[in-house]
Amino acid sequence: MRSSLDLLNLISFDDFGTLNRIPRIMKVPGVISEFENKSNDSTTTIVEPFQRRIIVANQLPVKAYYEKDSNKWGFEYDQDSIYLQLKDGFPLETEVIYVGSLNVEIGVDDQEEVSTILLEKFKCVPTFLPADVHKKYYHGFCKHYLWPIFHYMLPLTASHGARFDRGEWQAYLSANKVFADKVMEVINPDEDYVWIHDYHLMVLPSFLRKRFHRVKVGFFLHSPFPSSEIYRTLPVRDEILKSLLNSDLIGFHTFDYARHFLSSCSRMLGLNYESKRGYIGLDYFGRTVSIKILPVGIHLGQFESIMSLDVTGQKVKELKEKFDGKIVILGVDDMDLFKGISLKFLAMGQLLEQHPDLRGKVVLVQITNPARSSGKDVQDLLSDTNRIAEEINRNFGKPGYEPIVIIKEPLSTQDKVPYYAIAECCVVNCVRDGMNLVPYKYTVSRQGSPVLDRALGVDEKNPPQKKSVIIVSEFIGCSPSLSGAIRVNPWNVDAVADAMDSALQMENQEKILRHEKHYKYISSHDVAYWAKSIDQDLERACRDHLFKRCWGVGLGLGFRIVALGPEFRKLGMHHIASAYNKTNSRLILLDYDGTVMPQTSEDKRPSTEVLSILNDLCNDPKNAVFIVSGRGKDSLGNWFSGVEKLGLSAEHGYFTRWSKNSAWEICSLTRDFDWKEIAEPVMKLYTETTDGSFIEDKETAIVWHHQHADPHFGSCQAKELLDHLENVLSNEPVVVKRGQHIVEVKPQGVSKGIVVKNLISTMRSRGKSPDFVLCIGDDRSDEDMFESIEQAVADPSVPGIAEVFACTVGQKPSMAKYYLDDTAEVINLLEGLATESVHSKSASYHQESHEDLLL
Repeated sequence: MRSSLDLLNLISFDDFGTLNRIPRIMKVPGVISEFENKSNDSTTTIVEPFQRRIIVANQLPVKAYYEKDSNKWGFEYDQDSIYLQLKDGFPLETEVIYVGSLNVEIGVDDQEEVSTILLEKFKCVPTFLPADVHKKYYHGFCKHYLWPIFHYMLPLTASHGARFDRGEWQAYLSANKVFADKVMEVINPDEDYVWIHDYHLMVLPSFLRKRFHRVKVGFFLHSPFPSSEIYRTLPVRDEILKSLLNSDLIGFHTFDYARHFLSSCSRMLGLNYESKRGYIGLDYFGRTVSIKILPVGIHLGQFESIMSLDVTGQKVKELKEKFDGKIVILGVDDMDLFKGISLKFLAMGQLLEQHPDLRGKVVLVQITNPARSSGKDVQDLLSDTNRIAEEINRNFGKPGYEPIVIIKEPLSTQDKVPYYAIAECCVVNCVRDGMNLVPYKYTVSRQGSPVLDRALGVDEKNPPQKKSVIIVSEFIGCSPSLSGAIRVNPWNVDAVADAMDSALQMENQEKILRHEKHYKYISSHDVAYWAKSIDQDLERACRDHLFKRCWGVGLGLGFRIVALGPEFRKLGMHHIASAYNKTNSRLILLDYDGTVMPQTSEDKRPSTEVLSILNDLCNDPKNAVFIVSGRGKDSLGNWFSGVEKLGLSAEHGYFTRWSKNSAWEICSLTRDFDWKEIAEPVMKLYTETTDGSFIEDKETAIVWHHQHADPHFGSCQAKELLDHLENVLSNEPVVVKRGQHIVEVKPQGVSKGIVVKNLISTMRSRGKSPDFVLCIGDDRSDEDMFESIEQAVADPSVPGIAEVFACTVGQKPSMAKYYLDDTAEVINLLEGLATESVHSKSASYHQESHEDLLL
């Protein structure tokens, strides 16, 4: 079995034009076709872009069956598949291709013929997984490991859930690679959109992004995404997160699921998100990964069609007669650990225990869909469920009456609709579920049709208003959208029993109002609405693909795309060396923390390497080198005492000196610091309540640090502190700012931007107007320096600066035109410049020595 690193060692085809023969000719202004018109004919044919969506899911939306008479495989569309239904949300001219597995095992000899039939007749591309890989991938890693963890069940013991198995993880990777290979067979990466579904294929985005850097990929998770405290237990947590982030859009049913994902990205990868005009986005190496929150709906047309059938009406009539005189409570669930069926049965028993008058009048009909996986846990669940049902039926049943009726045989949607139609109440009691569309299906079925109304004996001339009642677990994805439902904690059996009683005793008018509220939402938020909304957001998320420069970095599942705007480039020695060597008056401005000193370093003193590099730079007579920092002057003065010619600007420019032997110049704007007596008590309050935070008291400023606090709580407290300080200091001559893990209060009129302006002005007044400026910083306060330099360059009244290199650390929105990834790259760049200075000085010395010899 190959390693995860080997599986991603795939060639990227982005740069091979011979493999991409389909031109991009679009009617979008500013987008040029790949093929230029080389003829003299000036007439250009505009071709509509070919609309195609590739839907990738674990299972294809087709059913397979073997015809014994012909010894051939037969196929038909699975009308219940959401992947088939979602195409209604796409434009009419859109071609939809499906990639996935079949629900049966196809022999090797039949695979080629089956593939041809499925592609030609059903637009499906099957993935034939070897039996051993499929078992480990699906039944092992997916169903027995990922599924329980994503539903908050940890494998605490060997008998309580499956533990992580490296072999099953390798099978998961192998299966995802097979899916990627099949997508590659049909994709046109410049035009097609790929929509990946669910937890079975969470590493597929990395395989696709590795092949085509600009592939348009959306991912939707149909299961819950657990809290970061649960998710972080996964041994492959980072690999899965990084792979998902190779998507352009990631969708979730609820805000809770999205919040847990964003929290995991923050805590494990250090990524932050922001909301812009209603859209949530994660910046990931220059790419914005959009987060979509929208619950899926049902296919209304399918239910309306079923309800119009006479056979459905006949079945409704039969069920009405079967349960004549009884109130039907309905449950429809998979035989699954998390569906809470046994808890529902216990609540039914509690209801009959507390309300003897309901015995013989109320029946719970439980439809159980077959389990999607097998194993001891499923068998134990089945035994426990049957035992509880038999006990309740024995205690409260009588001849002709069973309180709990279990329907175990598989039922199609058409078979279930009659049960929905006759049920007075529907109970969905899952202890955890991603979405669950049963309440939606129940509501639409209760809305009925003329055929069902006749079967139910409704007066056609004076039909009553439709009514329904839903009892829904608060732990499932559909709960937030059902505002008229009775929400329950499924673990509280007494509360569920009380909810059942409330539903039975509820006035008809209230049932009508609850039904109307639900039906209005469900009918307007169907599966087509869901698919259309996500498709539109995926298109929006991919709009800037052609306008960014992309390249891949990283190995294995750590692979990622670095995407940059055309004007935002990485700063390297080949960019800066020639400019450095041909200029004579250079100003070099360096931030300290996060620029030449890593933020994560415990020892904040500069290393001997940094001091040596700075000495070499400062000893070049053409250079004026400054450290511009928010730190205090005493710390900076002590740390850099060995670099005599280094300029220092401390506390954001309140104190400045040109060298070790020059005096500190003090900003004369203000020397009143009485405001500290107001700010410090407020900061102490937040320090006491935020573990890991501390206060730094400078001569002119006061700073609250929270880099060692819990990331989420620290950020939340920083926001509150900012608001609090701005309120209490509104009449003081100060500014309150948030930086990287800090909240700082400092005097007005003091900033790094003003420092830069003053330094450039002083150099010009001394007749050494800078012709080269290098400025490197990583924080928000450093943006002031970049802005000040830009203003100095644009000022026509003063001598121009020939060479300007404004550089931010890290790839993020910035006024700088260049970037470096981290402090190590900053040090390497400075070391390169120092080497150029040493070589220049040595060459000058040798030239002077040669001239002395000639004399």
